[in-house]
Amino acid sequence: MGKPTGFLEFGRELPASRDPKSRIEDSKEIQLEFEAEKLNKQAARCMDCGVPFCHKGCPLGNNIPEFNDAVYKENWGEAAKVLFSTNNFPEFTGRICPAPCEASCVLGINKPPVTIEQIEKEIAEKAFDLGLIQPNVPKNRTGKKVAVIGSGPAGLAAAAQLNSVGHTVNVYERDNRIGGLLTYGIPDFKLEKRVVERRITHMRQEGIVFKTNANIGDNVKTADILDQYDAVVVCTGSTVPRDMPVPGRELDGVHFAMDFLTQENRRVCGEKIKREDAIVATDKHVLVIGGGDTGSDCVGTSNRQKAKSVTQIELLEKPPLERGEKDPWPLWPVVLRTSSSHEEGCERKWALNTKVFHGKNGKVTCIELVEVEWTLTKNGKQKMVEVENSTKTIACDLALVAIGFLHPQRTGLLDQLGVELDNRGNILCEDYRTSVDKVFAAGDARRGQSLVVWAISEGREAARTIDEFLMGVSVLESKNRSLLRV
Repeated sequence: MGKPTGFLEFGRELPASRDPKSRIEDSKEIQLEFEAEKLNKQAARCMDCGVPFCHKGCPLGNNIPEFNDAVYKENWGEAAKVLFSTNNFPEFTGRICPAPCEASCVLGINKPPVTIEQIEKEIAEKAFDLGLIQPNVPKNRTGKKVAVIGSGPAGLAAAAQLNSVGHTVNVYERDNRIGGLLTYGIPDFKLEKRVVERRITHMRQEGIVFKTNANIGDNVKTADILDQYDAVVVCTGSTVPRDMPVPGRELDGVHFAMDFLTQENRRVCGEKIKREDAIVATDKHVLVIGGGDTGSDCVGTSNRQKAKSVTQIELLEKPPLERGEKDPWPLWPVVLRTSSSHEEGCERKWALNTKVFHGKNGKVTCIELVEVEWTLTKNGKQKMVEVENSTKTIACDLALVAIGFLHPQRTGLLDQLGVELDNRGNILCEDYRTSVDKVFAAGDARRGQSLVVWAISEGREAARTIDEFLMGVSVLESKNRSLLRV
């Protein structure tokens, strides 16, 4: 490494963020610029650890020590080359990834880990600023055509990889903007859409064709897609939300979290929402049900819409502040996490189960909750038990259900393709191949609800399988293969 003693000399530091009171007045990203000298020190903290467990923690298998060393030496060309060789979109993951690589960082055994995610973002932005990222148009085309269905992170990664080896790639998106979850699911204060649009423009320049308002299985016939293309890859995501079979669920004011977030993203993009369809938190007591990232995004969005109050509840018990015996290094730690949205104002409660939505004149007014305890059964599984006489009621004008997603939408495309599904309702695959000839799948539609970084990894891996299917061999990189076959 460039500075072998860096981890002994410098502590972990991240860029400052805009003041919470001021940043909720807009939807722009909250992070301030990171000084070059501080970034250099953070890169210097990367150890020459011999066995870099961060490689294993990263779903993409990023060569993290190598790009950290290049950043320390201010060799931005090398840093970009190393990073982009395994990650098509570090400008996304550098902003919204929970950084499982950092959880596996060897330095993290007894000190705060290296700021890998931040360094990744800085490399990506520096590469764009310096003009290191230029459209790479294939010199030759293979004559093979591939349809990518879905323009989220998995679909974009698959499209980029397949196009890079000369296949003609068309990406179909049922919405009116490209990006899927990146555009409609993640708030701008975490990922401004200019970042997504910059990447889409770049991919268009490389020859990828994007078709919006194209819902395969609805306004575009599935049979036509199968006839026109040599391979099809389904990257439609896990879009069916988990619901709550609770009395009063039908009341006005109880909504799925993604409906709320998608609508706000449309507003920020300049789209108009019909008044009768609007889901807004303004001057309302908001209850967010679910303690994950989607719930946190609802908190931040509600604060920006000037909610009267915001409460977030979680069914599970409050996590500890530090790792325990069940999640030692290098496993992903189950610890309490406080997001930027929580810093902006939110009351958080744990071990609460929703019992009843109460309402008046068809609109939700309050929610009945009960405290729960978690115990272990004889077979080691957790069991939830309600605490006697612990029922409580809180005021609520807007309830947002953020308890995850079940599986991809079956009606339309999947039903018409006739692909086999697994026991969770996801597309059943073997090496990304579905049960239908020349049809492949990647991302959340295949593996279930997961991280953006996993979706990118899935898209890349599926692209290699598709390339081998079309050409017999592939030069595309894969983290699952130690040697490239050419």
